[in-house]
Amino acid sequence: MPEDRSRWTTRAGGVLFALIALFIATDLVTDGGEGVGWLHLVLESVALVSAAVGAFALLVNFQRTRTDLAAARAEALRWQGENRTLVRGLGAAITGQFGRWGFTPAETEIGLFLMKGFSHAEIAALRGTSERTVREQSRALYRKAGLTGRTELSAFFLEDLLPGR
Repeated sequence: MPEDRSRWTTRAGGVLFALIALFIATDLVTDGGEGVGWLHLVLESVALVSAAVGAFALLVNFQRTRTDLAAARAEALRWQGENRTLVRGLGAAITGQFGRWGFTPAETEIGLFLMKGFSHAEIAALRGTSERTVREQSRALYRKAGLTGRTELSAFFLEDLLPGR
């Protein structure tokens, strides 16, 4: 979702700068020296150039961001492909441990979302429940697992996977 918002904002900014440049250019052409002082023309010209440069910069930034995003997605797909078997095994091990802790299906789903980094509000939106419900179910699963929170939940599974000092 943030990606779509950023893309929309960048496009809107580029279009806005382009419209400003168009309005200023139209004003410069239609004024045509009819009692307009040279300072006015210089200031409008500077505003026109600034708006055009701003529009160009936003569009270049947008294109660079799209390129970077495509590269990151390709890298993620490559990593997933190379590690598919390991990831499936880890996923099965995590859900198996959730079962040993006695998590309900809802707690299991919430636990997985928490480990993926979703906020309580995001989980509530995805599950169609209230944020308060998600918060209470999170507390219940931490209590059942004997953990204090999200960090300990993730560390429980990841600590031994990561290289030490």
